[in-house]
Amino acid sequence: MADPSSYRPKPGQIPDSPGVYRFRDEHRRVIYVGKAKSLRQRLANYFQDLAGLHPRTRTMVTTAASVEWTVVSTEVEALQLEYSWIKEYDPRFNVKYRDDKSYPYLAVTMNEEFPRVQVMRGHKKKGVRYFGPYAHAWAIRDTVDLLLRVFPVRTCSAGVFKNASRTGRPCLLGYIGKCSAPCVGRVSAEDHRELAEEFSDFMTGRTGTYLRRLETQMMEAADEMEYERAARLRDDIEALKKAMEKSAVVLADATDADLIAVAEDELEAAVQIFHVRGGRVRGQRGWVTDKVEEITTGALVEHALQQLYGEETGDAVPKEVLVPALPDPLEPVQEWLTGRRGSNVSLRIPQRGDKRALMETVERNAQQALVLHKTKRASDLTTRSRALEEIADALDLDSAPLRIECYDISHLQGDDVVASMVVFEDGLARKSEYRRFQIKGFEGQDDVRSMHEVITRRFKRYLAEKERTGEWTDGEDALADTASGSPTGSSSGSLTDSSSDPLGGTSSAGLSEPSSTGLTDTSAAPLANGLKDDDGRPKRFAYPPQLVVVDGGQPQVAAAQRALDELGIDDIAVCGLAKRLEEVWLPGDDDPVVLPRTSEGLYLLQRVRDEAHRFAITYQRTKRAKRFRSSPLDDVPGLGETRKQALIKHFGSVKKLRAATIDQICEVPGIGRKTAETIAAAFARAAPAAPAVNTATGEIMDDEESETTAETSGEPVSAGAPDEGRGQER
Repeated sequence: MADPSSYRPKPGQIPDSPGVYRFRDEHRRVIYVGKAKSLRQRLANYFQDLAGLHPRTRTMVTTAASVEWTVVSTEVEALQLEYSWIKEYDPRFNVKYRDDKSYPYLAVTMNEEFPRVQVMRGHKKKGVRYFGPYAHAWAIRDTVDLLLRVFPVRTCSAGVFKNASRTGRPCLLGYIGKCSAPCVGRVSAEDHRELAEEFSDFMTGRTGTYLRRLETQMMEAADEMEYERAARLRDDIEALKKAMEKSAVVLADATDADLIAVAEDELEAAVQIFHVRGGRVRGQRGWVTDKVEEITTGALVEHALQQLYGEETGDAVPKEVLVPALPDPLEPVQEWLTGRRGSNVSLRIPQRGDKRALMETVERNAQQALVLHKTKRASDLTTRSRALEEIADALDLDSAPLRIECYDISHLQGDDVVASMVVFEDGLARKSEYRRFQIKGFEGQDDVRSMHEVITRRFKRYLAEKERTGEWTDGEDALADTASGSPTGSSSGSLTDSSSDPLGGTSSAGLSEPSSTGLTDTSAAPLANGLKDDDGRPKRFAYPPQLVVVDGGQPQVAAAQRALDELGIDDIAVCGLAKRLEEVWLPGDDDPVVLPRTSEGLYLLQRVRDEAHRFAITYQRTKRAKRFRSSPLDDVPGLGETRKQALIKHFGSVKKLRAATIDQICEVPGIGRKTAETIAAAFARAAPAAPAVNTATGEIMDDEESETTAETSGEPVSAGAPDEGRGQER
């Protein structure tokens, strides 16, 4: 525990101007970011008598080892810089809202030639119009299904669209009138874009004008005795009204506003947001946060505004934002919101009328969300705590393994050998820490040797980070052990970062839940935030686990333990989980540890093992599919994806390109004679391609069919032999 007086700046050093400050711990990790109208006055509050500080603030200043600041011109700039640094450094002691799910949006891809209506999650893309968020994806699909009758906009994927264009036949929606079928030229790109614009206008709340126009057209059709057209317009009007009924009018004056409510106790706070557009609730979302610092309701609202609008511009920021308490000071936040929108934004507390009544509804939702979160979390924490304690008892560990790493080897009959590393912290998957490896130390199938290589490479990186950051305790001995213990044929490179699932699963970055029951070691900041580099950014492979789990029995466990022994690491426990009888194997033991089938500890080990297996299999299949889709063009130096696609588009297939002359290849834009000669030489060196086989049907196809199938379906097409069964994958 540090004494704040040891790093307190000297009198007169801190400027009396707006700015942003950062507290760092002894490892140079940023643990807190704050802003101030006057840096001198704000920082002075942290260096008073510890007894007068709030307990959480006292913990922060005693954990810190230094403080630094950046001066800015205005409070608005301080607000923007604070948001950027909180997002970049993920400080341990700052309020961070945890989304309980990845909310779906209704998106219209106006950045495409033929805009598409679809459900989207995750980060927003430029050129795409978003509506929502919605609580459930099915709510979006129900709304879209009703609106497609009136606005038959494309909803199909790129692969389906290309396939329909190639065959000249639209999909089912095109036949039943719920798509205008631009894929087969029933409408032009301009007319289809106009349909997408009308769809977007309707979703933004401009419903009255469009309904009146349809009613006028219906009456005109009836007067002209075009009864079929009048009936179709009547049904269109009913469909639109039914879609509008799904979101009832809550504000009669067609207001565009966001309502934010906060429910809090001493430890946690829940935030609920209702998005009202055109007087109707168009979306709802909520967050929960741990109050790791002393904070007021107004400050919670300010953090929620940063989270909500930090990356939004234009109409995504409404004209009016209604809140339960105003930030202090109000002017910088209001000016910042106005800058994000590009026009004036009103930030106020509703006092009476419909807006006050709606705010009470949002507050009730926030209270319910906080109660539900506490109920779920208590249950989850109890179960996870019991599971970790059972593992510690069964493996005779000194303490519960707060960080568990699991490794698995995957290959297909000895080809494309890869390995996975998954991380569980506090019993929860931390996907941002996942890593994957290519086995390059040797060729062929040898799970034991592969496990030895992977463990060696991972913990070599850990030792290197310890040495670089000065955390080495017995440097010369450890370095000697590392040098002498390096296994023959092991590779220290070829480390590939993992990719989290874009839609499913728990979001892992910064979402570990600190516990008030002792499950989380609050003195070990890396568990909550990940170990950071000198500038405060997360590092890779820098934080060791308390337990290494390998997928396998005695041989794999012995290989992992031998790798750690050769590196001189003796403070990390190792075990293996064998699939046959779900036995837990320990290094050097002739008999396994058998946990009860009802054990929470066994269930957690199974989840960790299965996740490592899933991640390894996914990577191995990706590499295999990429290998199957390779072509001689991949070996042409300097030929990127753009020119490859231009060549295939010009000739229609690899088969026709293979038969082309150098002069014909030169006709492709961007292909010079020297490059054309290289391409021709690459095809000449390559062996003739074996017949392509559709792995789904076993049918032998020509080049054009195989390319189209691979492109539209995403299934790998095998050359020369049908795809091996998945039962042979490891």
